[in-house]
Amino acid sequence: MTSSAKTIALVGKYNAAGITESLTELADFLSKAGHTVVFEEETAQNILLDAYTVMNVAEIGKFANAAIVLGGDGTMLGIARQLAPYNVPLIGINQGRLGFITDIPMDRMFPVITEMLEGKYESERRSLLQGIVVREGNQIFSGMAFNDIVVSRGAGSGMVELRVDVDHHFMYNQRSDGLIVSTPTGSTAYALSAGGPLLHPSLSGIVMVPIAPHALSNRPIVLPDSSEIVIEIVAGRDISVNFDMQSFASLMYQDKIMIQRSAHTITFLHPRGWNYYDTLREKLHWNEYPSVEGALR
Repeated sequence: MTSSAKTIALVGKYNAAGITESLTELADFLSKAGHTVVFEEETAQNILLDAYTVMNVAEIGKFANAAIVLGGDGTMLGIARQLAPYNVPLIGINQGRLGFITDIPMDRMFPVITEMLEGKYESERRSLLQGIVVREGNQIFSGMAFNDIVVSRGAGSGMVELRVDVDHHFMYNQRSDGLIVSTPTGSTAYALSAGGPLLHPSLSGIVMVPIAPHALSNRPIVLPDSSEIVIEIVAGRDISVNFDMQSFASLMYQDKIMIQRSAHTITFLHPRGWNYYDTLREKLHWNEYPSVEGALR
């Protein structure tokens, strides 16, 4: 982005306390700075806003120079998948809890946004996954995931058995509570809590992490992002597949989930001086040390 006037789309977290006031203040601030402000249509509907132009995702993709997302990582995940085909850069202001990918604090948003719209920012691209569900040779569901695609059992059912093939080669049959297929971005999400590795977002890889596997030899593995992964349902009840925990499809015996890297990417804009390791240190509390008193106990 250059330092000239821009069209900025605003996206907000639904039902968050104070979201209407925060979005209105940001919109007014950007307008006074000479930028054209538009609101994503669902955001506008939820906050009952009528003072600014409202656009759907396709219109934002056509006209906006950037989208500012005010909310948490879940809000960012939702709009990132929708805007992926349009190459609109995303800026995240954290009004959620963790904030791995919405990294600008609310109390600094005005000075930081000002600098970023003047061209003082760090830019990075991140990959997505594309998954389709095939039943008896017919596609019944398709979706993109920014974090992960997860096949899992129902809350009241036993283990599932999955057959996994990679690049047309049989890998294993796995009995577990499910399987996580994650992007590098998603390696700090569900995959991490299931024992998976951290992947730097610039890496070209796909992580597969079993969820509570029956055999302890079933370990997480990192595959090339050129891989084509096919997961087939061999046995189990109440099995589902979800995309970033936001899109779901119920699965049946012999259904196949075909996963590969999406052709689309997402561009994130971060404040000048942003560093991924700083994010890890802050969000994972690597900068916290036990007190001397506690260490001696």
